Amino acid sequence: MASLRERLLGREATPSGGTATVTPIDSDAVSAPDAPSAAGGVGGALRARSAPASTPDKVARTFRPRRIEVETLTPVEQLKVDLHRRLVERLDLEVLERIEDSALLATQIRGAVGDFLRSETTPLTQTEREDVIEQIVYEVTGLGPIEPFFRDPTISDILVNGPKDIYIERRGKLSRVPVSFRNDAHLMAIIDRIVSRVGRRVDESSPMVDARLPDGSRVNAIIPPLALDGPVLSIRRFGTEMSMDQLVEKGALTQEMVELLSACVQARLNVIISGGTGSGKTTLLNALSAFIPATERVVTIEDAAELRLQQEHVVRLETRPPSAEGRGEVVARDLVRNALRMRPDRIIVGEVRGPEALDMLQAMNTGHEGSLTTIHANSPRDALARIETMIQFAGTSLPIRAIREQIASALELVVQMSRMADGNRRITSITEITSMEGDVISMQEIFRYHRRGIADDGSVVGNFEAIGVRPTFTEKLHVAGIDLPLSMFSAG
Repeated sequence: MASLRERLLGREATPSGGTATVTPIDSDAVSAPDAPSAAGGVGGALRARSAPASTPDKVARTFRPRRIEVETLTPVEQLKVDLHRRLVERLDLEVLERIEDSALLATQIRGAVGDFLRSETTPLTQTEREDVIEQIVYEVTGLGPIEPFFRDPTISDILVNGPKDIYIERRGKLSRVPVSFRNDAHLMAIIDRIVSRVGRRVDESSPMVDARLPDGSRVNAIIPPLALDGPVLSIRRFGTEMSMDQLVEKGALTQEMVELLSACVQARLNVIISGGTGSGKTTLLNALSAFIPATERVVTIEDAAELRLQQEHVVRLETRPPSAEGRGEVVARDLVRNALRMRPDRIIVGEVRGPEALDMLQAMNTGHEGSLTTIHANSPRDALARIETMIQFAGTSLPIRAIREQIASALELVVQMSRMADGNRRITSITEITSMEGDVISMQEIFRYHRRGIADDGSVVGNFEAIGVRPTFTEKLHVAGIDLPLSMFSAG
């Protein structure tokens, strides 16, 4: 077995006493499957598939799926994580985990690892030594090999598809990272640590769990026998708070659209934000909340607390799953009903996904104007259809026309968010709900994003444009003391 210094210099002892050259890490391949990663993980690093061979001109137009990027390790990083694995194997992690004081635990781990490093002739700088010590702390007190990703504010999602298969989403782009857990048991220990801190459990009798980390990040875990390839962990990071000005800078909308949306919030119009998963609905809802007057009492209702409203007078409510005995569940519909007794000026539902849609519409129609909510849907029309279906989940015997009349009278604006192919989020449509025409809810689009194609660098090319329609709610805006220039709605 070669010494660490020999490995760093690129020579490794062979069984016969000679030396063998260590193959350098290149851009298309990483270390052997049981080598750990640079980000602090223990276990196998991922091997990238080689690039496909060039094809003849006659098949050059054949569609080939885009390869997911794989991050690689430098030789120094590889040496560092090898040392990390040895340290983890030497330490008695089970004993350390019994220490409840996290500060004392971190201090003792740093001391023990520092002593170990001083006894080794390792060619590491002081900074690299500190990195290794931090990785051991992550292993005992944090999320193990994925802890560095969790601390990276540019990463929005961490997706663990089994112990050897980990992906991250950074700035809208999905990439595979050369980080791994040792085995299924190692991953299960991290999952159990996460869910136990919030009073949940996951085992064969309860193989699915939703939890929330202290910073608000959402966690979902599903384990065998439901997950066939090992435990699966999905972490949706708590997004950074963004203002409307920042959204304009990122190209999510225009200043004219900001003026319209702010006027609608101040004039107490009921607004629903529609979009797919990860399209930026909650980020936009947080930004819109800045336009709510500070003198109003706001009650928020969420499955997992993500909203960060900027007002002082905010009451935050969160649903509760059933206990291990199947009792004590509190759903969003119960909280909406209770919120009506709390003298709210506005009710903000983080996401409508079930029978609470009926109670939300009833609240909007009985004096709680200015409410905001989000919904998963692909278009404004689909959003209304989903609300219609959710009301039917409530077990009411209302006819379809009566349900649609409730929707048309309660909701006034639908804002459609979309995540583009280049990872950017944009408002693709602002649509007004006008009235009922027969049995159909009438809608008219005010602003839209016209997508024109994709540039050579993969970015989406398009522009925001007004449809040329003056919204019918401008009279409500005028009564509220807000007059928007008619030129804002001119097409062209």
